[in-house]
Amino acid sequence: MTKRRTSERFAKDAPYDVRDKDAEIRAATSYVPRKSSRNGAVIFNIAVFIATCAVVLGLAYVLTGEVGIEAIVVMLLAALLMLSSTHIALSWEKVVVLRFGNLNRVVGPGLYFTIPIIEHGTIRVDQRTIATPFYAEKTLTADLVPVTVDAVLFWVVWDAEKACTEVEDYYAAVSFLAQTALREAVGRSTVAEVALRRDQLDAEIKVDIEKEAASWGVDIISVKVRDIRIPDELQEVMSLEAQADREKNARMTVAGVEAELAEMLAEAARVYGDPDAALKLRTMLMQYDTVKKSKGTVVTVPSALSDGFTDSAMMNDNRTSERKTS
Repeated sequence: MTKRRTSERFAKDAPYDVRDKDAEIRAATSYVPRKSSRNGAVIFNIAVFIATCAVVLGLAYVLTGEVGIEAIVVMLLAALLMLSSTHIALSWEKVVVLRFGNLNRVVGPGLYFTIPIIEHGTIRVDQRTIATPFYAEKTLTADLVPVTVDAVLFWVVWDAEKACTEVEDYYAAVSFLAQTALREAVGRSTVAEVALRRDQLDAEIKVDIEKEAASWGVDIISVKVRDIRIPDELQEVMSLEAQADREKNARMTVAGVEAELAEMLAEAARVYGDPDAALKLRTMLMQYDTVKKSKGTVVTVPSALSDGFTDSAMMNDNRTSERKTS
């Protein structure tokens, strides 16, 4: 009951419908910082605006002895110019600055300045590790089996200039590229390979994504397959097939051990000089294994002693018969 309530609360508080895979992808690709904010940068801009206004009004009062309409207009213009030329890039950000529409420089983190109207920061690139979920639904494997695979991609932007100039929306581009690479990797593999070789599938997807994403200034850290869903009717078949393979391997192992044991017993028979010794030794070993499994006890009686017991018993029987006859 507690687990169910927790799941319902998570579904209610989530920023997207947790049952909708496309919504999860959209939530990941439309990137919004969830663990940090830009409140500090906003407060700094407000402080710059207020300080500029105070300085202009103070100078106007000192020079003219009053604050008129002209001073207020100059104050607003100066504050807007300062606000548009003074910026802060956070510790994990790089900002691409354009001048007259051409790439001029990459700045950040920290305080930086731009020329109003002439220059502007076109994009802020987050250089932290980003996790992007993606999936391939009912994708055909090499043996024509539809499977659904969920995975997550960990990546980072190492070149802000390329991320700005080489691709329109690098977040969406990386997500779509990962989804395409996943479908291609699944299509090259059989359903058994997809189900049993996750590490190999992770490596193949990572290599395919890196080939394209490197030119965008993106570095792929890792790819992790989270879930593989196979049709229910096929799961039973695969389970029976795996069980048959295990039984086959077990029989082959036993046969190999028997062959080695037969060679050892034959060698022992040659040492004893008795051709039948190998069969007798094998019989004793089988009896020992049987008793060991059943946790019983075996009492071994020498053949000469057992023959003596047999002869004594026969003599006693003969004497008893003679007495009855007389």
